[in-house]
Amino acid sequence: MTGGLWTAPGEAGRGLSALTEDERYRRFDQLQARMAEVWDVVRLNYEDESVIVVPSITLDRTETTGTGTMMQAYEERFLFLLILLREPRLRMIYVTSMPIAPEIVEYYLALLPGVIPSHARARLSLIAVNDATPISLSEKLLARPRLLQRIAALIPNPRRSHLIPYNTTELERDVAISLGIPMFAADPRLAPLGSKSGCRRLFAELGVPHPLGAENLRSLDEIADAVLAMRAERPTMDSAIVKLNEGVSGEGNAVVRLKGLPAPGSPTERDDVMKRLLEMELESRKTPFDVYLAKFAENGGIVEERIVGDELRSPSVQLRVMPRGDVELLSTHDQLLGGASGQSYLGCVFPAAPEYARLITEHAATVGRRLATEGALGRFAIDFVVVRGADGGWTPYAIELNLRKGGTTHPFLTLQFLTDGRYDPQTALFLTPGGDEKHLVATDHLESELLTGLMPADLFDIVARHGLHFDQSRQVGVVFHMISCLTEKGRLGLTAVGNSPAEADRRYRDASRIVLAEAEQAFAERPLPD
Repeated sequence: MTGGLWTAPGEAGRGLSALTEDERYRRFDQLQARMAEVWDVVRLNYEDESVIVVPSITLDRTETTGTGTMMQAYEERFLFLLILLREPRLRMIYVTSMPIAPEIVEYYLALLPGVIPSHARARLSLIAVNDATPISLSEKLLARPRLLQRIAALIPNPRRSHLIPYNTTELERDVAISLGIPMFAADPRLAPLGSKSGCRRLFAELGVPHPLGAENLRSLDEIADAVLAMRAERPTMDSAIVKLNEGVSGEGNAVVRLKGLPAPGSPTERDDVMKRLLEMELESRKTPFDVYLAKFAENGGIVEERIVGDELRSPSVQLRVMPRGDVELLSTHDQLLGGASGQSYLGCVFPAAPEYARLITEHAATVGRRLATEGALGRFAIDFVVVRGADGGWTPYAIELNLRKGGTTHPFLTLQFLTDGRYDPQTALFLTPGGDEKHLVATDHLESELLTGLMPADLFDIVARHGLHFDQSRQVGVVFHMISCLTEKGRLGLTAVGNSPAEADRRYRDASRIVLAEAEQAFAERPLPD
C-alpha cells in the first residue's frame, strides 16, 4: 500500500515517470473509487476537508494566446470557487501559473455571505508556479515534482479531499495521481465521446435530433464526398460547417458556402464543391488555412449542415453526474455568439427561454443517462441550435457535447453559490430558497483598447463609486472576473444578476457602459504640476 492505495508488485517506490499508462490508470481508478466516499462528507463540517483547484486549460486550440496573460485570466476565472470557503472549516488550495494580485483575492472573499474575509483567507492556500509561458498549468506542475509534493503536504486528509480541474486529459489524471486524491471530473478515457465525431455518433445512437452530416473525416477529399452525399439528400442546403474534432468555443469551425452550385449529380459538382471548400471561411481569423487543414488531418473532424432560419438561437443545457451515478439537471442558457460567422462563444443569458428550455432538457437528460452508464463524472454541457418553424414551434438540433466545464459554468455557479438557489426544470426558472426569481447576463468578452488604461485597483474604485457590486441583501448586482488581463489585453468578464431578464440585461449594459466610460477618462491628460 502507498498513500492508502493498493500498489501492484513492482510499482512500490517508483515515481510517476516510471509508470506505464496501464499502471497510471490502475492507480487513477483506485482513487476515483473513493470519490463517492469523499462526496458523502462534503459540507459536514469536518476540520480536515479540503478542495484542490487546478484550473488547467488543457485544450487543443487552433491558436495560442501568444503570452501567458490570457491563460492566467482563464485560470482566475474560477475564483468564484472561493465562495465555497463560506463553509467554516473547509480548506482550499488554489493553484495558478502566476501569483494572483492580493486585491483580486480580497474582491472575491468580500463576496462571501456571512463570513469574515480574514477567517476565509486563513483557510486558503494560494500556490503559483511562477511560470508565465502559454502552456497548460498541469504541464507546468508535472514538470516540477517538488512543487507537487509541496501541494500534497498541504492536504490535511486525502480521504476527505478532491481535485477540481477545468477539463480532464491524461495530464490532469497524472496530477491527481501525484497528489493521491480523486478528481470530480470525467475520466480522460471518455474524451472521444466529447469530440465532434464522437458526439454525433452518440446523438445518432440515442435518437437525439442533430444536423445532417458526416464524421470521422480527415481530408478535403473526404469532406467533399460528404458534402456531395448531403446535397443529394438535401438539395436546398445552402451552407455547411466544417469542425475540428477538438475545436473549442467555435475556434475550430469553418463555413462553406454552397449557394449557387449546380444541381446535385451535375458533372462538375465535385470540382465546384472542392473550390468552395478551398474558400471556406475560418472562424479563427488568426489560423492559416494550411495549419487548419493540418490539424484536420491530425485529429479529424466533421462536416454538417448549417442550420438556418429567420429565428435561430443557440441554447445549452448543463448537467452533472454525481459520484453514485445520479444525473442532475443544473441549468439552461442561451448562448451569446459572435465572431467571423457568429459561431464564437462570447457570453450567455440564464435561464434559456422557457418556450424551448424544457424541450432541450429532455434530450439532454437522455444523453446524461447514457454518460452515467459509461462512468462519466462531474459537469458537462450539451449545445443546441433551435429554429422556430412556421407553426411557431421550435425544432432542436444537438450540435456539441462538452465533457468539461465551460463558459457558462462560472456565471451559473457564481449565482448558485451566492444565493443558494436552484434551477427548476419544470418551470425553466432559477429560484432562491425564498422563491425569488433570478436571472443573469454574462460575458468573458468586454473588450476595448480603452480598458488597457485601467489597473485592477481602478476597477474596484469604479465598482465602489458606481455601486457595481453584488448586493447581498437583495441578491442582485455584478461580479467581475478575468480581471488580471484587464491592463495588458483590454479585456474583462462580468456576470450581472437581476430579478428579471430585463433587470439583468440593464445591469449588464449599465456596468459595461460605466466601465468603458471610466476607462476612456483614464487616458485624459492631467495638467502638469507647477
